[in-house]
Amino acid sequence: MRISSLGIYPIKGARGLFPDESASTPAGLEGDRRWMLVDETGRFVSQREFPPLALLDVLPDEDGLHLSFPDAGERFVPTPDGEERLSVTVWSDEVNAAHAGADHSAAITAWLGRSVRLVFFDDASRRLVSRDWTDRDVPVGFADGFPLLVATTASLRELSRRIVSAGGEAVPMNRFRPNLVIDGAEPFAEDGWAAIEAGGVVFDLVKPCARCAVTTVDQDQGKRDGKEPLATLGKTRRSGDSQAPGALFGWNAVPRGIGILKVGDEVRVVERRENSWPIAV
Repeated sequence: MRISSLGIYPIKGARGLFPDESASTPAGLEGDRRWMLVDETGRFVSQREFPPLALLDVLPDEDGLHLSFPDAGERFVPTPDGEERLSVTVWSDEVNAAHAGADHSAAITAWLGRSVRLVFFDDASRRLVSRDWTDRDVPVGFADGFPLLVATTASLRELSRRIVSAGGEAVPMNRFRPNLVIDGAEPFAEDGWAAIEAGGVVFDLVKPCARCAVTTVDQDQGKRDGKEPLATLGKTRRSGDSQAPGALFGWNAVPRGIGILKVGDEVRVVERRENSWPIAV
C-alpha cells in the first residue's frame, strides 16, 4: 500500500491544500486546522451550516495566511501575536485562541455575508483528544476531535459503485476531507486495522468517522449537491456499535511520533483488530 494523497486544511472548513509531503506532528499534519472561523458566540463555523465556506481559498506562508474568496479579492492575515484572545468552542471543547484582529474578521464577514471572527490555535492554546478513545494525552487543534483522518481509495471506489448502482453519481474524495489517503487496500479493510506505519510514524486508528452533511457539499461549488454519499452510507455503512453511531467512512487516527510523510510512501499495517468494526447493514 502507498500514500495516494495528503490533505491539509489550514482554516477549519475552508479549501484544502494537497502537498506532495508534509511533516506529521503529535497534533496531526503541520498547519492542519490551526485557524478557524467562529460566530458571535464563539462557536465554530463549518460547512454543515454554511456550505460556501468551501470556497474560501487559503495559502499559508511563514508569516500568516493569504486569503481569497470569489468576487471579493484577496487579503493577507498575519499570524496573530496572541495578545488579543477569545474563548471559542469546538463541539464540547472550549479553547483559548488568539484573535486575528477586528479588521480581518470584519473583512471576512463582508466576504461571506455573515458575522464571523478568525482565530488561531497558537502555543498558548490547548486541546486534547477525548480519553474515551485513547489512553494518553494527545494534542489536537481545531479538527473535529482527532489529529488525522485516514481514508482509502478502494473504499471510495466501492462506495461510488454502490451509489452509481442505485442511480446516483459518484463522489470525489474531497467530500470527505481526509488528511491521509491510502491506495492499494481492499475496500473497507481499514475497519480491521488497529495501527498503520508510514514515513516512520505509527498511527493508531482509534475511532471510525461518522459522516455528516459536509459530505453532500460540492467542494468546487460551495453548495449542497443532493443526498449522496450520505444516503448510501446510511444504508450500507451504518455502525453496529453504539459507542460510535452513525454512517461510517474513514478512520480517525492519532500519531505515536513525528516524521515526514510523502505521497508514494509505503504504508504498512502493523497491528490488526481482533474483530473488524461491526457494520449493522
